[in-house]
Amino acid sequence: MKKCYCENQEKLARITKALGHPARLAILCYLAEHDDCFFGDIFESLPIAKATVSQHIAELKDAGLIKSEEFPPKVKYCIDKENLLLARKLMDCFWNKCEKGCE
Repeated sequence: MKKCYCENQEKLARITKALGHPARLAILCYLAEHDDCFFGDIFESLPIAKATVSQHIAELKDAGLIKSEEFPPKVKYCIDKENLLLARKLMDCFWNKCEKGCE
């Protein structure tokens, strides 16, 4: 049997997966406090290896929660505010549906 999920469910699943690790939450919080910063700034703020930070940043970028701009040889990251707002709306919609279903 083929399962069909709506586009918003797929987007929300991707976003929540990206938020499902404390290091990724820490990266988002760091970016929220600093508007934008270079990879080295993020790396220095976390107690994990560079390769691991890079993997977490890739997950956040794939989910659309952060974006980057290249300044060779450096890369600057910031929160994608438009997609973060979309994520919030999707979560609100999800929780509202859950609450209504439980009444």
